[in-house]
Amino acid sequence: MPGLDAAQIRARLADARLYLCTGLRPDLGAFVDAALRGGVGIVQLREKGLEAKPELAALEVIAERCAAHGALLAVNDRADVAKAIGADVLHLGQDDLPVPLARRIVGDDIAIGRSTHDVDQAKAAAVEPGVDYFCTGPCWPTPTKPGRPAPGLDLVRATAAMRPERPWFAIGGIDRTRVAEVTAAGADRIVVVRAVTDATDPEAAARDLLAALGQTG
Repeated sequence: MPGLDAAQIRARLADARLYLCTGLRPDLGAFVDAALRGGVGIVQLREKGLEAKPELAALEVIAERCAAHGALLAVNDRADVAKAIGADVLHLGQDDLPVPLARRIVGDDIAIGRSTHDVDQAKAAAVEPGVDYFCTGPCWPTPTKPGRPAPGLDLVRATAAMRPERPWFAIGGIDRTRVAEVTAAGADRIVVVRAVTDATDPEAAARDLLAALGQTG
């Protein structure tokens, strides 16, 4: 199946409201398929320390499901892996490869996202050349980022007040019970991990999160 072009990727990114990060798991294909049926718009594999070969194998499983559901495949940190797998999205943290260098590797078609953890970083990501979206948080402390302080909803409020032209997502400790607080702070897109990965019914969990966001899957 041919990949999406740059315009299609950016259009789907703009439409996405629910972004899922998942690690490796025995039922990866079935799990991702269920989450996508529930309305997840972007799936990122996040498994720190994974060598390129097993990462590519896992990404191929996710890519097949994303293509079938019209969702976007995101790669964390690794520009070379994103280019090799033909990903739609490359996500970079503050200490990862600088965006201009990442662009030299992945080209102009792949969308690039940034993690931000304070107001200055969010302001920079909102206008940084080569960046297509950014995430802001953590909203609450999360075991996926041990030791990282949570700037909380004040950062979400500050980001919303900037009225960024590019898409942005709130991230960090968000579950179904907390979505109302996040949307009240001004976010209408969220990144989740455990809210879906720990769910006994990932499809239903994704649908519930979208409903809380005022969207439908």
